[in-house]
Amino acid sequence: MAVAQYRHSEKGRERHFTGATDLPRITFEQVEKSYGPVRVLPPLDLAFDDGEFTVLVGPSGCGKSTTLRLLAGLEELSGGEIFFDGKPISGLEPKDRDIAMVFQDYALYPHMNIARNMSFALRLARVPRRDIREKVQRVADMLNIGHLLDRKPAELSGGQRQRVAMGRALVRDASTFLFDEPLSNLDAKLRAKMRTELAEMRDRIDKNMVYVTHDQIEAMTLGDRIVVMNEGLVQQEGTPEDLFKRPVNKFVAGFIGTPTMNFLDGTLVDEGGMLRVRGDGFDLAVSQAQRARLEGHRGKDVSLGVRPTSFTRDPDATNTIDLNVAVSEYLGSNSVLVTRCGGAEVQVELSSATPIRAGTVMTFGVEADDILLFDAQSGRTL
Repeated sequence: MAVAQYRHSEKGRERHFTGATDLPRITFEQVEKSYGPVRVLPPLDLAFDDGEFTVLVGPSGCGKSTTLRLLAGLEELSGGEIFFDGKPISGLEPKDRDIAMVFQDYALYPHMNIARNMSFALRLARVPRRDIREKVQRVADMLNIGHLLDRKPAELSGGQRQRVAMGRALVRDASTFLFDEPLSNLDAKLRAKMRTELAEMRDRIDKNMVYVTHDQIEAMTLGDRIVVMNEGLVQQEGTPEDLFKRPVNKFVAGFIGTPTMNFLDGTLVDEGGMLRVRGDGFDLAVSQAQRARLEGHRGKDVSLGVRPTSFTRDPDATNTIDLNVAVSEYLGSNSVLVTRCGGAEVQVELSSATPIRAGTVMTFGVEADDILLFDAQSGRTL
């Protein structure tokens, strides 16, 4: 069960529980899902700590929404079991799992006003009217829609309708809340605003929260823990900082981070005791701190990874690379450059007071400590 206090030090926040809670610890043990002969979710082992905001992230078709629907009881398991505090739940109907869900589609009743939409489940459960009014008003005020309770869904903006959908789940006071890409139908500006509001809301509500998205910015912003999935398999799980700084493979390194990490194919060589990666158009030294880890990989083909923010314009840099600017995206205080190195595309993000012209050849420094190396065949981090 949850402890009395939970510290989220990675983002400098604290959530205080008033005492032990009844939030269940959710565990997947060898959970599988197949549709006929097609297996979409191989045996999956996964645990969600109570009181944690867990984000399942990955490309379309990776199995994240299937995982969420299995947890909600909207899909039947093909194998394995899901446990709440050690008790199997696969035999329970969705209504008996103490779960509330927010979908990508708002799924609001158009003929009901907002108050009745939010209170629908409570009215079905025959909760006293006074309690319903109090719960709906409290949640609506928290979501800044308290003044909209008499309106119909058609009279609201997309962001307001999404708040109503969240409010409908929150009034149920379930132990676990599931979010299935709730912001994907919103425009970019509104999505950013709702992301901020969700981040603030999650710090006020001590519940299990499992959030599915393909947007890694949402994942990095909201998650206590991120689970990166691909082709039904968990690639890595950890804090946003863990995944950004210490990816276990090339897939995670390329998926987490905006703009995405650059990859250059080369060969690891030892030159006078200095490890270097050489390839088409570049020759970069690797930090000595990585030397012990790279023993036995000399002469092997590798993929070198460097993030767009790791390039510098330091005139004294000794580890340098020449890049030909193909496209310059001037964003005011900074620029994102799409450049060429040999036959590879390399993105560079840097502070820039003026636009940079296409066709310019620029020399950039690269800190050896910022370089990651991956096995050319398996993609595993070396």
